[in-house]
Amino acid sequence: MIIYNVTVKVENAVADAWVKWMKTEHMADVMNTGLFTDCRLSRLLEQDETEGITYSAQYFCNTISEYNDYIEHHSVAMRSKGQELFGGKFAAFRTVMEII
Repeated sequence: MIIYNVTVKVENAVADAWVKWMKTEHMADVMNTGLFTDCRLSRLLEQDETEGITYSAQYFCNTISEYNDYIEHHSVAMRSKGQELFGGKFAAFRTVMEII
């Protein structure tokens, strides 16, 4: 099982709108690619939130090939939607993990 993890620090002023967009639109769009089996959105605790709130969006797929398919065919369009809505108001970094 592969976990595609996106950690995002979102400015406080847009955090509520960003969470709503993630939960009602973006995560559903990612799941609708058919490449992932599950997803979850979490808020990191015990973080300095002076400059923003940190979240972790995790998407689960069965194989690295499915993840690579997502990156190759879907990720650019998915990321551009977030940039259009919240560009300059968040910073994201991505990691890929394998459940052992």
